[in-house]
Amino acid sequence: MQTQDIFERLRNGETIPANDPEGYKMLEESFLTKKLLIQMNNTSEPDEVRSFLAQITGSEIDKSTNIFTPLHINYGKNTRIGKNVFINFDCTFLDLGGITIEDNVLIAPKVSLLSEGHPVSPEERHSLLVGAIHIKKNAWIGANATILPGVTIGENSIVAAGAVVSKDVPDYTIVGGIPAKMIKKI
Repeated sequence: MQTQDIFERLRNGETIPANDPEGYKMLEESFLTKKLLIQMNNTSEPDEVRSFLAQITGSEIDKSTNIFTPLHINYGKNTRIGKNVFINFDCTFLDLGGITIEDNVLIAPKVSLLSEGHPVSPEERHSLLVGAIHIKKNAWIGANATILPGVTIGENSIVAAGAVVSKDVPDYTIVGGIPAKMIKKI
């Protein structure tokens, strides 16, 4: 018998089996988020965008943070966004595993922050694996980069355009490629 709800279990990094009795709650919450996203993605007023994003995340979005819509989020309540963050057009955040974006981060167009995945085993593939993503202060994530579950991007680091990051990036480091590898220290 479960003592924590499915969202607490996800925040704790627990794998959610495909037949989990609370699995339906993830879909219900996604549909509620989608309603707010439709409104957010159809306004051009920065204050309105921040207001909708605050409702989606359940946390304040500082006036110094700017978001160019559309932005796609499947849940929202596990995303935290710092001050003076810039999120460019057409990004995707899958945040059931948790996403933290610290102050002064730049996120280019079409970046995917994916804190969720699935097991390799065909028998378990419909289960949900999670791992929190943490983007530290003053990092820059290049266009069309993908950050996979459980990855931390170090302070002042750069992820090159098109990179797929599957491992932590140290502070003051530039990474690029598929899979992302160190290009140089800053």
